[in-house]
Amino acid sequence: MSDHWSEHREGGGRFAIWLIRSIGLTFGRRCARLLLYPITLYFFLRRTVERRASRAYLERVFGRPADAWMVMRHIHSFASTILDRIFLLTDNLRKFDIKVFGLDDLHAQMRPDRGMLLLGAHVGSFEVLRVMTLQRPDVTVRVVLNTRQTPAMTELLHALNPAIAKNVIDASRPGHEVVFALHDAMQEGALATLLGDRARPGEATVEVDFLGAPALFPVAPFLIASMLKVPIVLCLGLYRGGRGYDLVFETLAEQLDLPRRGREAELRAFVQRYAARLEHHVRAHPYNWFNFYDFWNLQPAPGDRLAVPDPALPGERG
Repeated sequence: MSDHWSEHREGGGRFAIWLIRSIGLTFGRRCARLLLYPITLYFFLRRTVERRASRAYLERVFGRPADAWMVMRHIHSFASTILDRIFLLTDNLRKFDIKVFGLDDLHAQMRPDRGMLLLGAHVGSFEVLRVMTLQRPDVTVRVVLNTRQTPAMTELLHALNPAIAKNVIDASRPGHEVVFALHDAMQEGALATLLGDRARPGEATVEVDFLGAPALFPVAPFLIASMLKVPIVLCLGLYRGGRGYDLVFETLAEQLDLPRRGREAELRAFVQRYAARLEHHVRAHPYNWFNFYDFWNLQPAPGDRLAVPDPALPGERG
């Protein structure tokens, strides 16, 4: 349970994902959702690490012991969002009841000559963001995605919507290449989406409070926003159950300026702000948290650096 999240194998595998995709596209969402019950039971019985992590998280967020039904509901919510990716990626948005909050504020931050970082988390479904792209087809969305961590889901993305797959920035590439790709996207006025609640091995982190206990959060998304001088907006697609999703936008900073003196304290304070807003939404939608590992284990993976690096624009360093 103390292993780093990157060491966990992808659940389900290619065949299982292909099977549920085929049933969903052939017989529809309602029929495919019937499969989620045996899938939930299978993962509850077979995936010990995820089951324990779910129970530990639920006990923390509810403040009381979590029983088996709570854990299975948690797993079922996760499976539901995975299934819904099939329909969200194939333009079947009419199947869903999606409420959008904070869209006017987001539009106020958008400029054609400057991009924006949309910072999410492993909460709910990030694919619900496609609602906004349909409303604003003039806006390019670049998705930062680790294609090596979930190869089966990456293949599904490419198969269902090659247009979206073309705009993926592969987070498994070396860090400087990801930064250069984000820099180019910002120059084009794109919205770049990335998740801010997991650090890759070797990535810098800071310790902040989350759900009543210290946890390690990565600093890279915030350093990138600072060096590129673009707005950073919290973006969450929260699953309400059934056909319902809430797409939430909250501006965290119109521009994140980190001074050289006291930079680490300023950065830690801003990461804490992100963690606090994430905690607010997780407490309101507790079954949307999909980090199925020991999130509060403060032992970083081998090679992790806890020191905050000095940010520099691409080209300012060798």
